[in-house]
Amino acid sequence: MNTLVTGGAGFIGSHLVDRLLRDKHKVLVLDNFSTGRLDNLKQHKGNKNLVIRKIDIGGKELHKYFKDIDWVFHLAALADIVPSIVRPLDYHHSNVDGTVNVLEGSRKAKVIRFIYAASSSCYGIPDVYPTPEEAPKKPQYPYALTKYLGEQYVLHWGQIYKLPVVSLRFFNVYGPRSRTSGTYGAVFGTFLAQKLAGKPFTVVGDGTQTRDFTYISDAVSAIMAGVKSRLTGEIFNIGSGQTYSINRLVKLLGGKVIYVPKRPGEPDCTLADISKSKKMLGWQPKVSFEVGVKLLLKNIDYWKKAPVWTAEKIKLATKDWFKYLG
Repeated sequence: MNTLVTGGAGFIGSHLVDRLLRDKHKVLVLDNFSTGRLDNLKQHKGNKNLVIRKIDIGGKELHKYFKDIDWVFHLAALADIVPSIVRPLDYHHSNVDGTVNVLEGSRKAKVIRFIYAASSSCYGIPDVYPTPEEAPKKPQYPYALTKYLGEQYVLHWGQIYKLPVVSLRFFNVYGPRSRTSGTYGAVFGTFLAQKLAGKPFTVVGDGTQTRDFTYISDAVSAIMAGVKSRLTGEIFNIGSGQTYSINRLVKLLGGKVIYVPKRPGEPDCTLADISKSKKMLGWQPKVSFEVGVKLLLKNIDYWKKAPVWTAEKIKLATKDWFKYLG
């Protein structure tokens, strides 16, 4: 297939590109490199099946890249909570307007499949665990809202224009190449940089909060299951179906701990109900949390240049979080 991956130099995107090239597909990566890294794709240098273009998905010139494309994977987005609170218009431009632009390019090109990387943050603080796809949507901050609005546009384009769309709501994906940007928020990037620097892990609250951590290879296999299915207009939770405490994570990583204030707007637990994904996509996760963390530690050098966060830096970086969500 001729495939197009927006955000293909990012964390999930680069691993998806690995898989697509391994399966002998042709891949066009569109990325503005605001958070994506060209180094994430350096292993494919010289591969004639890979083309990389630096471009913003909100630009008018985007549509020319969709000619003869079969599959579109829309992963490009601005992430993180704090900057979305400070710069809501930037997030709307990227995650909503950008998504509509990608949808229009796909519609005009009559692509065969369209996969949208949605976010479990749309559930906010859930009422029920495991959380099913039909649970109430209660986004707590602009990032969550814009990703959810993007999903609504995707489903609407599927309904009105018969674009074959599938939306995958990811739960806490982790693994090699997870983000190392200067924005505080990504737990694995934060902890691994702290471990390399010999600094204590900055655990939020008392560390008993739990997350449905999903290993990257499981996320990619879910994307491939979605694109190879004949389903359209469907939403699927993609998670491990298990939930693990932050205290358990730091124990597996090994190191000292200090505690920072609990943040408003964050759930005490995330846990995906993945029964629909298992039944309709024939997909299920394979990598256990313990194995996933061991694989991360084998690749820990990736985070050598990541910012090292301290309690003082975190307090400064999250002041707007407490100001608006507290």
